[in-house]
Amino acid sequence: MKRKTKIKSIIINLFLFALLFGLVSFNKEYLRPLYSHMPIIGVLTGSFPNFIAAYIISLAPINAVLMRELKYGRIIIYASSILVFVIMTIEELKPIWGASTHFDSFDILASGLGSLLAILTFEFILLIVKYKIKKILD
Repeated sequence: MKRKTKIKSIIINLFLFALLFGLVSFNKEYLRPLYSHMPIIGVLTGSFPNFIAAYIISLAPINAVLMRELKYGRIIIYASSILVFVIMTIEELKPIWGASTHFDSFDILASGLGSLLAILTFEFILLIVKYKIKKILD
């Protein structure tokens, strides 16, 4: 991979993790306190960090896979998304890093949805790339 491509990949991932930190902080400081009295919204704001963490962490390898046009890129993305989900589920069941303070099945569901959305995002990006290539060739 060229130096410029590596730098671009690093910048994209740094942006994703800054976005993750910003969204989780915004949720914790503003949304949770504002909507904690509403049962359904309270559950959503409580599970949002798990959802967004699974989504963004699962997105991290996508740009490298797309830039390198790896033969087994799809397997890498699927496996990394599943691995993120498994790690977050283990963290929920048995806190390792202190991110979880108590078990919540909605957090596991949110992690699964975040990982699934990352896979769907990857597939959507592949469709766009294939469409652009087909359009150029026609």
